[in-house]
Amino acid sequence: MVCDRCKTLLAQEFAKAGIVITSIKLGEIVYEENADNEEGIIEGILKNNGFELVKDTADMIIENIKIQLINTINNGENDIAGNMSSYLSKKLNKDYSILSKMFSKKEGVTIEKYYIDLKIEWAKELIQMNELNFSEIGYALNYRNSSHLASQFKSVTGMSMGEYKKLQQWDRKPLDKIM
Repeated sequence: MVCDRCKTLLAQEFAKAGIVITSIKLGEIVYEENADNEEGIIEGILKNNGFELVKDTADMIIENIKIQLINTINNGENDIAGNMSSYLSKKLNKDYSILSKMFSKKEGVTIEKYYIDLKIEWAKELIQMNELNFSEIGYALNYRNSSHLASQFKSVTGMSMGEYKKLQQWDRKPLDKIM
């Protein structure tokens, strides 16, 4: 889950099913357990609303990597690029080489590529909001300079930031659907 609408929707669906939620945050729902809370009901609610129940340990670790990286962008902590390995190792209490291999094997891209894709999607949103110029967007996303952002933007999207802005038919992926 990424947005408040997702959280609200799932809270309503769980309430309809009689399941009491104690907290909802990105990638995690905590609910009160009782005999009526069958895993099948919970899995059905999630699936019907475009989510999935993650059971496999490796999948949970990969989801946690994604959550940590999304949170760095959401919280303005996106200056981890140089220290991504130590940041993720510390946050997930695992050796980065293990995390990296697991992520690449499962997702088909490196953690670094995924992080760049996240930042580009965030840049698209900032372009759409039309509140910042390209230099300010680069600064907000902690790029060394706006030309570095522009280069990555073009590499990922196939168009310049200016071309994207002029399109007005924006093709954005939700952050939880990047990979």
